Amino acid sequence: MQLFQHLGWFFRRYWFTYSLALLMLFTVAMINMAIPWFIGQAIDRLLETREMAQVEYYLLGLLLASITVYLLRYGWRRMLFGTSYKLGNILRRRFYQRLTRQGQAFYNSHSTGDLMARATNDIDAVEVAAGEGILSGFDGLLTFILVLIMMFVFIDWRLAALAILPFPFMGIGFYHLSSRIHHQFKETLDRFSSLNEQTQQAMTGIRMIKSMGRESIEAGQFDQIAEQAANSTYKVQRSEAMFSPIIHMSLGSALLIVLLAGGWQIHEGHLTVGQLTSFTMYLSELIWPMYAFGWLMNILQRGNAAIERLDELLNLEDTIEDKGQASPEGYSITVDQLTFRYPETSHPNLKDISFHLGENRVFGIAGATGAGKSTLLQLLMRYWESDETAIQISAASIQQIPLAQLRSLYAYVPQDAFLFSTSIMENIRMGRPAATDEDVYQAARLAAIHDDIRQFPDGYQTMVGERGVTLSGGQRQRISIARALISNAPILILDDALSAVDIQTEKVIIGHLRQRQAQTLIIVSHRLSAIEHADEIIVMSHGEIIERGHHHQLISGDGWYSRMAAYQQMEQAMENAS
Repeated sequence: MQLFQHLGWFFRRYWFTYSLALLMLFTVAMINMAIPWFIGQAIDRLLETREMAQVEYYLLGLLLASITVYLLRYGWRRMLFGTSYKLGNILRRRFYQRLTRQGQAFYNSHSTGDLMARATNDIDAVEVAAGEGILSGFDGLLTFILVLIMMFVFIDWRLAALAILPFPFMGIGFYHLSSRIHHQFKETLDRFSSLNEQTQQAMTGIRMIKSMGRESIEAGQFDQIAEQAANSTYKVQRSEAMFSPIIHMSLGSALLIVLLAGGWQIHEGHLTVGQLTSFTMYLSELIWPMYAFGWLMNILQRGNAAIERLDELLNLEDTIEDKGQASPEGYSITVDQLTFRYPETSHPNLKDISFHLGENRVFGIAGATGAGKSTLLQLLMRYWESDETAIQISAASIQQIPLAQLRSLYAYVPQDAFLFSTSIMENIRMGRPAATDEDVYQAARLAAIHDDIRQFPDGYQTMVGERGVTLSGGQRQRISIARALISNAPILILDDALSAVDIQTEKVIIGHLRQRQAQTLIIVSHRLSAIEHADEIIVMSHGEIIERGHHHQLISGDGWYSRMAAYQQMEQAMENAS
């Protein structure tokens, strides 16, 4: 019942549909109960009169009953299972929305494969319970009660009392099996999550696996995880297979008792042949309720195990609360004494970061790997939580701004450019779905990728493959930049997004970006030529700002920036000489 308590909101929403389906089930059960009684009456009448004409009405009634049962079965199946499919859609939509509202901390602690498993297998198990669980529970119990009424009231209560003697032992067996299946199926779901994660990692990193010659090692690891998943599934199937022997042993024992006791009662004249025939047919009708109870126990335990895993995520609080109501008029950025530490670290990853970035300015960020540059950008977009007043947009704390509005201010291009498995045209247009083809072309020109795209056989309709696998790193980065540019967001962030392009292409792109007067530009780059024209540059090291100023100020000093600029100039000169 735990599962149905969790899904009470859904049953209340679709109470009418479920009520109508259950009414059809009830009608089918009543007709099914009448059929053995009609057959018994027909047999007794035929034995008495020896005339076929006396049973024609019974045969016609059986035909009409069969047609009615067929139509009603079609109706309740369509309504009951159709409604349970709606539950699957609702749960998947809620699950997806839950994922989109979570911050970076959530994804650091949950693997992609596990989340995919919960969104597929777990929700499927709950969906089956809401459809077939309702069917087997209601129809099985109703049929069981009606069969007992027919046997006790309309035939012989003493024979019925003897026939149900094996059933309590069957109930005890069901109870122990269902408890075992609950734990085993939860383990199966966990194993499937691990298998899903291993598969996802292997497919994503297939190039690296092949380049390092790790095919046999990865295959061995996959085989081990797959074997564990298969063993878990085997345990569940082995437990489920025990339902059928328990049912047949109980019904077989009941049938043996009925034949022995019924035969003696016929001999004594207390029972007719037709009544015994009806009784044995009613007893056979108990096959479905017994299987229904076993199946109900099975899918309920599967659903309970699945809903527990789903609730772990659906009931998680948002790592980033979205309660802001402020609406800043501008998009200037003020960072004041920002200090931040990741949950899994003991020392600050950023310490006392302060700067002011006015509208339509160019801001450069430089520093060695691990200096905290990307962390700072993620805090600006509120992927992680910071102090209440540490980051402000036009005098409003970012916690006071609705997340959708805050992130609409930014167009973000990470170093690891991500493209969707669709055409180049659609990838760029994702930045602004209503954009015209000419808007897409213009954004591509600004990102210096338009000419490359035109050389492809299918041009802008070229399919890029999963994560843009068919394109070079520089092409992926420039398409990502075009996607960001077409959005017309007031703040454009390039997080080392020009690392895969040559210096000449970089200069062309930077030149195009500087012509966009109504946009703030934040550039993170290891290559200082990308930020030398910035209005202000900060240099970070170990989470702190160690230098700040414009290019000429920093290059005239004796710090990290000037040394790196000299090294890169020498490196470029050597490349030109060669």
